[in-house]
Amino acid sequence: MTTQRMPALFLGHGSPMNVLEDNQYTQAWRHLGETLPRPKAIVVVSAHWFTRGIGVTAMEAPKTIHDFGGFPQALYDTHYPAPGSPELAQQLVDLLAPEHVTLDKEAWGFDHGSWGVLIKMYPDADIPMVQLSIDSTKPNAWHYEMGRKLATLRDQGIMLVASGNVVHNLRTARWHGENTPYPWAESFNQYVKDNLTWQGATEAHPLVNYLQHEGGSLSNPTADHYLPLLYVLGAWDGQEQITIPVDGIEMGSLSMLSVQIG
Repeated sequence: MTTQRMPALFLGHGSPMNVLEDNQYTQAWRHLGETLPRPKAIVVVSAHWFTRGIGVTAMEAPKTIHDFGGFPQALYDTHYPAPGSPELAQQLVDLLAPEHVTLDKEAWGFDHGSWGVLIKMYPDADIPMVQLSIDSTKPNAWHYEMGRKLATLRDQGIMLVASGNVVHNLRTARWHGENTPYPWAESFNQYVKDNLTWQGATEAHPLVNYLQHEGGSLSNPTADHYLPLLYVLGAWDGQEQITIPVDGIEMGSLSMLSVQIG
């Protein structure tokens, strides 16, 4: 029996309120869960676990982390009890060697960048998951190459889900009323879409060198929400179809772009 190659997804997660809401983005995530081949397990890379060094959740029952404040109580009452997989965590340690990966058996869990989207895709929380942290000390090209290493898991029935936002500037966000995207946000979002299928040396990739775009630093004052995209692009074999399940810019400066590989 052959195992179907799993897709790799980058999901723009946006506000934690998407957990409670039904909108074009949550409907797109739900549709992915209903139509994509069902994975044996999921490796998730979230913007919200941004660390020095690499960690991977290695507990049997990871906790649901409510890493936000000032939201309705219903959001804090929501949990996502997906099982962990110490075996898959150890597999990642071996796969990513000689990079050192720390097995985290108690500190972290699933943050809203991971469970906030997966609760829509797989609401039954019955697929084993591990979360891999983003090493904040590494250059952009390193994260892209990490995606290349993780790509081998896709042939084992394991789905790669990365979660962030390619435009994420909360300091300029329009919190009330006016929702028109800033021109620089729209321009950078389009730049990302235009370069998804770019091929060539990693160091020359326009999306690895995203800060060279005139709107790059304004769209991403910090790298944490952008870098997850590079893991998914690194997992592309250069031939698979790349599609956009949903797109949009909220609050003027928050891109909800999602990208599907395969």
